[in-house]
Amino acid sequence: MLNDGQETNGARNTHAPSPQAAAIKHAKMKYELSDYANRRGTEGPYADNLDIDVLVVGAGFGGVFCLQELRKRGFKAVIYEAGMDLGGTWRWNRYPGARVDSEVPEYEYSWPEVWKDWTWTTNYPNYEELRLYFDHVDKVLDIKKDCAFESVVVESEFHEDEGKWHVKTADGRTAKSKYLVVAAGFAAKRYIPDYKGLDKFQGTIHHSSFWPEEGVDVRGKRCAVIGTGASGVQITQEWGPVAGSVTVFQRTPNFAVPMGKRPLTVEEQQSQKVYYPRLYELREKCFGGFLFTFSEKNTFEDSEAEREEFWYKLWNHGGFSYWLGNYKDYLFDKKANRAVYDFWARNVRARIGDPRKRDLLAPLEPPHPWGVKRPCLEQNYYEQFNRANVDIIDINANPIEEFTETGIKTKDGEVHEFDVIAVATGFDITTGGMTHMGLKSIHGTTLQDEWKAAANTYLGTTVSGYPNMFHLYGPQGPTLLSNGPSSVEVQGRWIVDTIKKMERENLKYIDATEEATKKWKKHINELSDISLFPTCKSTYMGGSLPGKAYEMTCYAGGIPKYAEEIRDALPDWKGFRTVSAT
Repeated sequence: MLNDGQETNGARNTHAPSPQAAAIKHAKMKYELSDYANRRGTEGPYADNLDIDVLVVGAGFGGVFCLQELRKRGFKAVIYEAGMDLGGTWRWNRYPGARVDSEVPEYEYSWPEVWKDWTWTTNYPNYEELRLYFDHVDKVLDIKKDCAFESVVVESEFHEDEGKWHVKTADGRTAKSKYLVVAAGFAAKRYIPDYKGLDKFQGTIHHSSFWPEEGVDVRGKRCAVIGTGASGVQITQEWGPVAGSVTVFQRTPNFAVPMGKRPLTVEEQQSQKVYYPRLYELREKCFGGFLFTFSEKNTFEDSEAEREEFWYKLWNHGGFSYWLGNYKDYLFDKKANRAVYDFWARNVRARIGDPRKRDLLAPLEPPHPWGVKRPCLEQNYYEQFNRANVDIIDINANPIEEFTETGIKTKDGEVHEFDVIAVATGFDITTGGMTHMGLKSIHGTTLQDEWKAAANTYLGTTVSGYPNMFHLYGPQGPTLLSNGPSSVEVQGRWIVDTIKKMERENLKYIDATEEATKKWKKHINELSDISLFPTCKSTYMGGSLPGKAYEMTCYAGGIPKYAEEIRDALPDWKGFRTVSAT
């Protein structure tokens, strides 16, 4: 997300570069996961010519879940993780203010052995506490003994004659496995726009998801935030009170809603744990994998007064309840959607004092329907723009033209000078994690080339031409329309059960058929086309990467329906070509 500021502090962009600029300059800006590749050892999961049952790529929620469930069933499995430790996104996203947008205990594993002795300090933990959670998971389950960190996968190919995947890492290792599970998630490939002169900038600059572990001191510094997604919003909230100045470069306003963050006591959590097993069953029966779902009513079944009462109840609760607990028709009906937007705008605009900033952050006319982009959760984001040191630039009207040694030049010719720049421009969303792993099909094509025109999967868990390869929390699953752990456990159980079934039936490999893939693609589009999702460019419709296919990337029918559909395919291998080991 990106925020505003008024010209009362505009002089900060006209004076000479501060003398501190050189002192705060960090290492060269990192662009790719391969920048982090490193061979830690030669034994165990780091060994050359590893030969195992299952190789899992990614040590976030999905990878860890699959590893543990596979180990329970006797499979020899190893995780390759590009990062330094367990936690996936919570090891990478260490930028100022990084915090989860799903409440606990929704946002954790359903394993009783893990949750029984764990408590949180707040209902929306930050990245540091989530790292401690993964340390706890490791302490209970001994996950790390089967993990190879700083292991960046660069090439992957299935050998039909052998019935195994051959996977190479950036540091030169090769591993073989019968099964490959891609748990890279939806945000593994960072998107850094090809700005002119980007490498010229002499201050400190980092992509939000490649933020340095040691952090960046911004006290008294002139700072820029490029982008208005979750990371942009959270960085702005953190920097506003302490930085010398903050300028937010906004392309599209973020329809952020109140987080509702509050402290949690140990006693409160322990008293509720008797209900946890039922809560984890419930979250998979709700549309987005949260502990609530859409209203049974349509918007205009209620009177205006009743709608206001209902909306304020959702608003005051905080979190995603205003998004996925709202009236059931508002993501389908334009008139209902406008009513939802107007309530949002009215409440947000009341918090912003400056008229110019107010109109940029919460315009009276919506730039797109409300809720067709995943909202961000904010704590005091809009109040930052009431500070004299926080400004906003509309880069739709005044685009970034180039970077200079001292800052950013916009189309109007002004050079805005900075000491620190946060590039919060997001990711090659949903598909990028898979298309940049060097995946090669049995037909000699690469996934990167195949998916340039459009992404194609079967069930949001398999890809035709890539036998025995599974993915989760990625393209054409519930993914960004859901709570991560909920999706991960639904898909992860299916993947493990599929592998078990293959071994029981002595199958060499399975491969999704092209016919089944086309039907699934049609189904994904049908679920999307009846809604308002296709009305704007968003993470759901391919993301902001230039040239990327404009298409629905997520399953929009909700987790309960999704779970039924993928399970329906399993008993008789519907949609799969099967090859016996004999």
